[in-house]
Amino acid sequence: MNTYINYFLIILCGLFVSTDQLSAQNMVKIPVSGSCGMCKTRIETAAKNVTGVSEATYDIDHQSLTVKTKPSFVRQKLVDALLAVGHDADGQIAPEEAYGSLHECCFYRENGIEETEHDHDHDHSAHSKTPTVAKPASNKLIGTVYERSDKGELLPLIGASVNWLHDKTGTVTDYDGKFETTLRKSKDYLIISYVGYSPDTVLIEKAGNISITISTPNVLNEVTVTHKRKSTEISYLEPVKVYQISSKELLKAACCNLAESFDTTPAIDAVSTDAVTGIRKIEMLGLAGPYIQLTTENMPAVRGLAALHGLTFIPGPWVESMQLNMGAGSVVNGFESLTGQINVELRKPTHRDQLFMNAYGNQSGRYEMNTFSRQSVNEEWSTASLLHASMRNLRTDDNGDGFLDSPLGKQFGFINRWNFSNSSGKEAVVGIKMTYMDNISGQNEFDPVKSLRDQTWGADMTIQRAELWAKRGFVSLDAPYKSLGLQFSGTYHDQKSQFGVRRYDATQKSLYFNLIYQTIIDNTDHQIRTGSSFQYDNYDELVETTVFKRNEWVPGVFGEYTYKGSEKVTVLIGARADYHNNFGLFFTPRANIRFAPNETTVFRIAAGRGQRTASIFAENIGFFASNRAMIIEGNDATKTPYGLDAEVAWNVGVSATKEISIADRSLVIAADFNRIQFENQIVVDLDRSARSVVFYNLQGKSYSNSLQLQADMDVTDWMNLRIAYRYNDVQTTYGEALLQKPLSSPHRAFANLGINAGKGWMLDYTVNWLSKTRIPNTQDNDPAFQLSDASKPFYLSNVQITKSWNHKFDLYVGGENIFNFKQDNPILSADAPFGSNFDSSLIWGPIMGVNIYAGLRFTL
Repeated sequence: MNTYINYFLIILCGLFVSTDQLSAQNMVKIPVSGSCGMCKTRIETAAKNVTGVSEATYDIDHQSLTVKTKPSFVRQKLVDALLAVGHDADGQIAPEEAYGSLHECCFYRENGIEETEHDHDHDHSAHSKTPTVAKPASNKLIGTVYERSDKGELLPLIGASVNWLHDKTGTVTDYDGKFETTLRKSKDYLIISYVGYSPDTVLIEKAGNISITISTPNVLNEVTVTHKRKSTEISYLEPVKVYQISSKELLKAACCNLAESFDTTPAIDAVSTDAVTGIRKIEMLGLAGPYIQLTTENMPAVRGLAALHGLTFIPGPWVESMQLNMGAGSVVNGFESLTGQINVELRKPTHRDQLFMNAYGNQSGRYEMNTFSRQSVNEEWSTASLLHASMRNLRTDDNGDGFLDSPLGKQFGFINRWNFSNSSGKEAVVGIKMTYMDNISGQNEFDPVKSLRDQTWGADMTIQRAELWAKRGFVSLDAPYKSLGLQFSGTYHDQKSQFGVRRYDATQKSLYFNLIYQTIIDNTDHQIRTGSSFQYDNYDELVETTVFKRNEWVPGVFGEYTYKGSEKVTVLIGARADYHNNFGLFFTPRANIRFAPNETTVFRIAAGRGQRTASIFAENIGFFASNRAMIIEGNDATKTPYGLDAEVAWNVGVSATKEISIADRSLVIAADFNRIQFENQIVVDLDRSARSVVFYNLQGKSYSNSLQLQADMDVTDWMNLRIAYRYNDVQTTYGEALLQKPLSSPHRAFANLGINAGKGWMLDYTVNWLSKTRIPNTQDNDPAFQLSDASKPFYLSNVQITKSWNHKFDLYVGGENIFNFKQDNPILSADAPFGSNFDSSLIWGPIMGVNIYAGLRFTL
């Protein structure tokens, strides 16, 4: 362990001590008009391509762009870039042609532009004069760009940008102000931009010779734009279909932690692992949460021993945004994704809120407090702290089965993070996170100190977890498209737990490194990212009296190419080569293709491979809340983890997104189909016997076919509606039979209604219908504890009402499971928990009835 600490200290020194004495970095804020996530992407992309801008963040709510600048920054050059892509900026109005080329959802002027008491003319001039250049070829446009001096003289403009509006190709003027380009359409708009001037847009209807004189226009004194931002958005421009889930979406429900943050997201299902411990798990494409690669700020987060508990270690109020995609994604952040990726962005020192507080309580005696605060130390360093505290101390047993309805306990979390940036293109992030959890569950009278373990059934679990992460980035000032980044994280996880008379203790030590280099080939239409990574994991598990130890180290290299040379087609192709000390060399190819035949329609195809090592006890911890024997049918446990092979699957997916205008309203319809085909899977077999759970390598077929249909519409200015239907066909070979995955509903219908009633009043209502599902074979149980082959379909409904005052202070009250549906007898043989029939792991529906909660939020 001391060796690891020494390595770690050396790494930190290399990351931060070598920083030179650097000059100050400036933050510049510019008003920019926009209306949606596509606007945000376009504005930030345009800003980052401007020389002298190292970082750009657009805030739709405040209609402002904040950029970190370098010495080479010129404000007007940034404004010119924003105007050229159709966004009013810094009081200057974008050309009508550029604005008109935006997607419909980006029309921020559609609700009107309010001017001050005086109207102003936009002096937009493009003067032609007698050409002096040779006659061009038929499709060549040859010209000269001039500026007018204070004396009225025409002077050649060197280095002006000359770009076609629709074709997206362009050039720059030479030392004589001359340029040559190709007219590829029958007509197009030519945009000429230069530092200190607002872009001029000229309609070109035929090739030939042209001279253009640009001049500075008059500007509007004030522009007020009304806009509406969606809480969940999908980019029409990127090759990977990513759901951008904002903190606004999380405010629709209590969202106490990450496991409870997907109630309004149809792509994710959240269920309980058992009826005793209160642990929740999520599913995507019908498969368990560990098949999802879940990262925090693009570094590994919820994996290994924290595969389930890790979801509760990320409080919802800490989350700034999430990015979710189903299917194959990028190879840059690893190979462990089999069903998709979820990346969580936490609140940062650059967050717009100076202080945020959230308090929550419910009728079950659960109380939580979360806080965020940030502080600028100097012009280069800033810091933020996040705190979490929760407790449950109310013993309830509403169904009278002798077991607590929810666990008792407490949890604390703390993050302190620092950001560094300067004017020489160097940036750094370092942070530390500490988590402590202590839970008690089981029979009503259970006390872990006083009770005899073989007479009163109880479960107690204590987790202590420490995480450290760091990032270092370098951006070339001469070539801003070149960057080098280093990511590092380290984790220590210690867990002590006992379930009845069974002990489960475990520790995990992990290190992660990722080096990423980004550049272009010839121009920004061809972008590449390449690098190398290293993942190290050390596990030590005690299950009853058996010890399972394993060391895994995986070095790897990767490369990724992105083509963005066409408005209609974008291609992302990547591959990894990794070496696992137990499983050897393996390759991970992935590809994503986007095709947009028009501005309102997008088709995507994705395919790729994923591989992971299963932590079978931590990922199936709910079975400890039963008397099932845990059996592993593997090979030599000294050669591979548990004697089992790696899980390997191929993912192929297609999606279509279509936006339809209905009476000035936007209806977005999306369809997604994904197929997961396993080469190998660790089968969790509950059907062989009701007395055991058996783990073994796949000996047959295993696949998941998932279809999701979704529609989102702003019904009125004050009402939005989201409806969805999801079908999962998940089949696995258990023994010699191909059977449906148990305890997971194949059909789900979903609807979410959001109402903004005005004056700060908001209502969100969500209803789900879930079909019946297969229940594992229980014929080995005594007749009184044998279950039917299938569950009942049911409805699950949540509602929340929020009152907000000036976006500073919110009060909210809500109800979960307001129809009060509960699974009957979720604990088999609850009156004899030490008998062979005892089992609380066969959960397919809610185990708690209606739950009323209330809370408040304060923002400064």
